[in-house]
Amino acid sequence: MVAEQPVDERAAPVRVPPVFVYRYLPPRPRVVVKRDLLPGFAVLSTIALLGLPVGWLWARLAPPQNVVVAQDGALVPVTGESYHRLDGLMVFVLIGLGAGLLTGIAVWLLRERRGPVVMLAATGGGALAAYLGQRTGIGSAAGRYALEAAPEVGDMIALAPVLETWWGVLAWPLGTALAYGCLAAWNGLDDLGRRLG
Repeated sequence: MVAEQPVDERAAPVRVPPVFVYRYLPPRPRVVVKRDLLPGFAVLSTIALLGLPVGWLWARLAPPQNVVVAQDGALVPVTGESYHRLDGLMVFVLIGLGAGLLTGIAVWLLRERRGPVVMLAATGGGALAAYLGQRTGIGSAAGRYALEAAPEVGDMIALAPVLETWWGVLAWPLGTALAYGCLAAWNGLDDLGRRLG
């Protein structure tokens, strides 16, 4: 059996050598505005030009409304054809949302220019593109379904699709802002991966 040693309460406490803790806090990246103004304008104008082919595409996809010429010269929609007014708007909204999502993703891939300036430029470019697409689409559809001769009573004619409200213009910029915002939130880096120093 081993005898227990008495504990000396006056013994010196155990000294632990100091530990060096290095805390590096990198500087927070700042929002770059001045350097991104010219690229932002380029993004805005490029996206705005995409509204022209989108309007042409809408004029090809939107269904016309079949109407019959009445005795008094009024155009009476064929049963069920009046719904095509809403169909034309929904086709425009879906094209705008798809184009907006693709626009937001494409602008996010411009890694050196990520930030609020380019996001606002992309959203503004989407709004301008949707407006130009609406104007171009209505004009292109009117030319596609133009009447060659004056209709007679009882003739069935196809009226060009129209966009009776401007609410469809909001789909493109909202899709762009949604895609860009989700990618920025998913990124999680303070500088959004710009790596510009």
